[in-house]
Amino acid sequence: MALDEAVPGDRPGGRVRHYDSRGSRIFDGLNITLLTVLGLITVLPLLYVLAGSFASEAEIRSRHFFLWPEKFVTSTWHYIFSTDTFVRALLTTIGVTLVGTLVQVALTLTMAYPLSKRYLPGRALFLNMVIFTLVFSGGMIPLYLVVRDLGLVDSYWALILPLAINPFYLVIVKTFFQSLPEALEEAARIDGATDIGVFWRIVLPLSKPIIATFSLFYAVGIWNDYMSPLLYINDTDKWTLQVLVRQLTAPNADSANALDALQSYGFPEQGVKFAIIVIATVPILLVYPFLQKYFAKGVLIGSVKE
Repeated sequence: MALDEAVPGDRPGGRVRHYDSRGSRIFDGLNITLLTVLGLITVLPLLYVLAGSFASEAEIRSRHFFLWPEKFVTSTWHYIFSTDTFVRALLTTIGVTLVGTLVQVALTLTMAYPLSKRYLPGRALFLNMVIFTLVFSGGMIPLYLVVRDLGLVDSYWALILPLAINPFYLVIVKTFFQSLPEALEEAARIDGATDIGVFWRIVLPLSKPIIATFSLFYAVGIWNDYMSPLLYINDTDKWTLQVLVRQLTAPNADSANALDALQSYGFPEQGVKFAIIVIATVPILLVYPFLQKYFAKGVLIGSVKE
């Protein structure tokens, strides 16, 4: 309907109603104002932390809030990248995130694809087992006992394998696979492709949006995971970045070794906290723009059942 199209019976005399009426403009203005305020509430703390990472210790202590330091100081950044504790935690987090995302996406895809086939023997049983885990969970203590008995304590695999498949993501990916045209797979089989060939050459190229989306979800989950390394990693040399951030912002007796290692370099306390928070936050945020074209489509494409 055109903006200036008259709506029969809308107003006496057939007057034209415009969608850019006064009420709609007020509504749009309130929406813009509210979203702007919410955006500022979200962004301003991040900008303050970023500015604080380039400010001196004296300025951080004397100014309660600022978005631009009086004098840019890079000594904090030089300091944290010169400490083995921080660099080791950063490299550990990057490595666990990359390997964990690859493992989790691979296991999710290879389990979701056969479950999307109605002719799979025992399909209903496996689906019910997956759905059961969405409702009930063994809890923290049984999971820890399983990890311990498998010999994964103090192993990086303890941060990857226990949560290797998210059942909610699995159901969405399965639904997406079910929405793909069966004629494509049948044509590939007629040409002599095996089930693995169909999956690799036909299904995966058509699944780029959902693969990109859930790769991002898995990567964000691993990168931000604090509880798993806290439970399963006792060796401070194997701490991830999130655990190090926590120990630096709220130190306790368990973090004495790492803090001593940092303090031996002079430890600019507040600046280091700000800089590490920036590094723990920004890298995963920078991934979103590269996957944006797949993100919205990938979130919705597998969530609608035929």
